[in-house]
Amino acid sequence: MLEVINLSKKYSKVLAADEVTFQVPDGKVGILLGPNGAGKSTVIKSIAGLLRYKGKVKIQGINSKETEAKRQFAYVPELPNMYEMLTVREHVEFIKRAYNVTITDEEVNELLVRFELDDKADKLGSELSKGMMQKVSILCALAIKPKVILLDEPMVGLDPAAIKELKAMILELRDKGCTILISTHMLEMVKELWDVTFIMNKGHIIGTYAREEVANEDLEALFFEVTGQEE
Repeated sequence: MLEVINLSKKYSKVLAADEVTFQVPDGKVGILLGPNGAGKSTVIKSIAGLLRYKGKVKIQGINSKETEAKRQFAYVPELPNMYEMLTVREHVEFIKRAYNVTITDEEVNELLVRFELDDKADKLGSELSKGMMQKVSILCALAIKPKVILLDEPMVGLDPAAIKELKAMILELRDKGCTILISTHMLEMVKELWDVTFIMNKGHIIGTYAREEVANEDLEALFFEVTGQEE
């Protein structure tokens, strides 16, 4: 489970996130939506531990700042950042050692094949396209076998085959009890994935919707209705 409790972040005089509170249960896919400037990126970076903030974030009931919580949490940023002199396989190996996880070489090879990186395994980070970097970032997140995973615009830059594979992987993780939070503007890409949606605007969560409660309403239409924006 991912719990965000009264999370607040201020930049100078601007309150980007104002006591934001929400939770995504085990085995559910949460979607964080919001127009530009809503505070969504601030919340995402705070959850990922990249910003100082007031409030609490809990991973499986543990304070996110604790080492045990970090071992169960994976983050796929919007902009992948590779080590230029490590190969694709070495990136995965680095994460494996850093998190002390038990992923086998066979499991790594399966992931490389699924995301069509098996023929790129020995390429350096500096030799990869943005789409390939995004795939490596996803692979590194999956390698730690997280209980909670946060994906920030994960489908940007991916080709159609990789998007299809990522969607399938998200559903597999959900079925295994993993907690997933996706931040995205690409509503069409997540319409079949979400279980609960959090709509954010002006630093606040202004709406929380479970799929079963709005089964007949389109996610995009719901977003525009709640935010007051025109489609």
